[in-house]
Parts: sequence; C-alpha cells; structure tokens
Amino acid sequence: MFEAVEELLSEHAVLEERLAEPGVHADPNEARKLSKRYAELTPITAAYRAWRQTGEDIETARELAADDPDFYAEIKQLEHRRQELTEDLRLLLVPRDPNDDKDVLLEVKAGEGGEESALFAGDLLRMYLRYAEKVGWRTEIIDANESDLGGYKDVQVSVKARGGAEPGHGVWARLKYEGGVHRVQRVPATESQGRIHTSAAGVLVTPEAEEVEVEVNANDLRIDVYRSSGPGGQSVNTTDSAVRITHLPTGIVASCQNEKSQLQNKEQAMRILRSRLLAAAQETADQEASDARRSQVRTVDRSERIRTYNYPENRISDHRTGFKAYNLDQVLSGELDSIIQSAVDADAAARLEAAAQNN
Repeated sequence: MFEAVEELLSEHAVLEERLAEPGVHADPNEARKLSKRYAELTPITAAYRAWRQTGEDIETARELAADDPDFYAEIKQLEHRRQELTEDLRLLLVPRDPNDDKDVLLEVKAGEGGEESALFAGDLLRMYLRYAEKVGWRTEIIDANESDLGGYKDVQVSVKARGGAEPGHGVWARLKYEGGVHRVQRVPATESQGRIHTSAAGVLVTPEAEEVEVEVNANDLRIDVYRSSGPGGQSVNTTDSAVRITHLPTGIVASCQNEKSQLQNKEQAMRILRSRLLAAAQETADQEASDARRSQVRTVDRSERIRTYNYPENRISDHRTGFKAYNLDQVLSGELDSIIQSAVDADAAARLEAAAQNN
C-alpha cells in the first residue's frame, strides 16, 4: 500500500509544479484536468504525511519513555492515532467512482398508490430541492407532469454544484445512493377513514453527460412533437411545443414539455437523453467487468424498496444500510446528510473488502 502512496506523492509534487507554470492555464481544459487530479491526491498526501509524522513521534516517545515512564501513555495514544490514519489511507486509496464530481439529473416517478403516490413524489422532490439549497447546489426543474391534487406523476430536475466540490462531496457522489424505490406509510390526504396506507415512488439518478462524452448520431433519433398537457401559460395546450426523442438503437426515450418553445424543449430532452445513454453505456461496461452496480429503480414496486418513510412514528429507515432515525420531519425538510453518509460508509466498506480480496 505504501509503495503506491509514494508514487502518488511524486505525482502530486509534479502536478504542483505544473500548475505553477503560467503556460498551463492558457489551456483551460488542461488546467481543469490537472487541478482535478491534484485535488484528488491532496487528501492522500496529507494523510500519508500525518501517518509518517506519527510514526516518528512514536519512536521519539519510546526513547523518552526509557527515562520517563509517563511517556508510555503518550505512546498508546500515538499508536491509536496511527492506526486511525492507516485506515484513513486505506480508504483514500480505494478507487473512486470517476463520476463522483459530476452533476446529476434526478427523476422522481409516482408508482403504486395512485394520487397518494403522486403526492409523495412531490414530497420527495421538495426534500431534494431543500437539501440542494442547504449544501449550495443549483437546481432546475426540466420537465414535470403534475397530478390533479398537486403532486407529480413524473418530474425531472437538474442538480448542479456551484464551482468545484471537494473529493467525495460532488453532486453524484452524494445523490447516487438515492436511486431506488422509496416507500411511504401514512394516512393519505384522500383517506376519509384515517387508515394508514402504504404507497411508493421511484427515484432515478444519472450523472449528467457533457456533449463530448456521448456521441449521438442524428440519424439514430426519432423526434416527435405533440401538444403539451397540464397547467401552464398561453402556449401550453395550444401549440405542438412538447418534444419526445427516441434513440432508435437502444429504445431509450426522453421527453420535455415544460418550456414554451419547441426548440427549448428539444434542447432539454437532449440533455436527458445524453445522460440516460451515458448511464446505460456505463452500466453495460460495469456488467462486462463483473463489477456489480447498485441497481436503481426498474419498476416502482414496493417489494424493491430501499427506504421507508413512516409518518405515524416519524421514522426513516434505509433497508440497505440498516440506518434508522426518528426525525422524518427533519429529513423531509432537507436534513439528508446522516442517511446519505450511512450509504457512503457502507459503500466504502464494501470497496475496502473488495480491494482486500483482490490483493
């Protein structure tokens, strides 16, 4: 492990010199690439230097303990600290998800439960919008299909970071664990007898693709236009401004009807299509490499749930990590960090175990 760290330290030093050269910044793409790699290596460099310094401190304390036994207590503290730093280094050296610093497209889709499911989908959307606001991300609703009572049958939102994020704190790095079926237990607004019902909504999260990442041949696309539905301005329901794009080779479909013009809807639908194509290509590559990915929602079925929101008990439960807390009201207000961190920690533990088996 530590031989690998020495190589990374050398790379970090070279990058530091390169980034100090004025000529490098004449090419923004190259400068961004170097800066990204430098930011990835900086925590490893800092942790290794602290680990090495702690080792030197232990040796010094042992020499002093020969004359003063009081230093034995300090040796134990330093050894404990060094063990912590060793685990930190192991974790930092686990290969990162290359998409961690990407922005995302997040889709919430009503499932079983009819109108109640659509209302719950609206609650999930507000939860994610509030969380994004708390951490300083920008959001934009790209397309929405509202229900009669103010919920959402289907809604897609773009979530973007403001500037560069620290490694492990990008939008995809945090929100990728939200993909799956979310189950709610509560008394629906449509229930007159006060009985608790169970319904579900699905969340799909995909890293947003840049145009350069996904080549889309115009001949592979079928573009249909149709009249928008639902509430809206003067142009809605009166012109064929809504756009549906089908990628013929894969059958992947993306649509948008939120914007007033057909051109704007086409641009937004292409954003969605590129991200879905990128996600599909990555999933295929992962399967070919026998690297099991966490499956996200395929059908909005309660049996595939990843999380349960229990209103009567004010309880939130994640069925993948075992996380449970009784602050559902706060979670729905955007306090998602604890539950997301439980997924991050579980994923890190699984990666460490896989890395140990491969070594």
